[in-house]
Amino acid sequence: EISACLVGSEMCIRDSEYTVLDTVIMGNARLYQIMKEKEAIYMKEDFTDEDGIKAAELEGEFATMNGWEAESDAESLLNGLGIGPEFHYSQMGNLLGAQKVKVLLAQALFGNPDILLLDEPTNHLDMESIAWLETYLRNYSGAVIIVAHDRYFLDRVVTKIIELDMGHCTVFSGNYSAYSDKKAMLRDAAIRAYLNQQQEIRHQEEVITKLRSFN
Repeated sequence: EISACLVGSEMCIRDSEYTVLDTVIMGNARLYQIMKEKEAIYMKEDFTDEDGIKAAELEGEFATMNGWEAESDAESLLNGLGIGPEFHYSQMGNLLGAQKVKVLLAQALFGNPDILLLDEPTNHLDMESIAWLETYLRNYSGAVIIVAHDRYFLDRVVTKIIELDMGHCTVFSGNYSAYSDKKAMLRDAAIRAYLNQQQEIRHQEEVITKLRSFN
């Protein structure tokens, strides 16, 4: 099963009653579900044997998913993106728009999907957060597909450029600068080929004109 997550510059914002930390952990839906199920069971006043069995099962799955590290991992992501500890237990509704986008980016990274789709990920990040994100993505184990106008970010992160032009898809190896250089070479080669073609056409026209003059 392949998981994918899309993070766009116009992402939807989570319901305002959730805390920032909870919103990030929601990136792993199953882990978040286990956390809430455990809380509900342990809050019961009439705790039964069945509840104990269920709690033990949840604890086992929770441990397998490194659940005890969930909050610290989420906090690390938030800190790296410039959302400090003073915001971690705030409700999403109390954050500014740019801060909410950072939280949702942290949520997507926390989910650790096989394929991460990023649409203009640097739009609301300061230079320090961008540098942190570059390092994070370079070490990311899954595939990352980025749509961005930030060529400097692309230069430092990507290893392939996919060009869509007039319904045609072309893949270039390397970063944005390598792509730009290759495109310039291809463009120059196409211009030279066109000029040579035009010269050959003129030559053929001259030959045809001379042949006609003999008649």
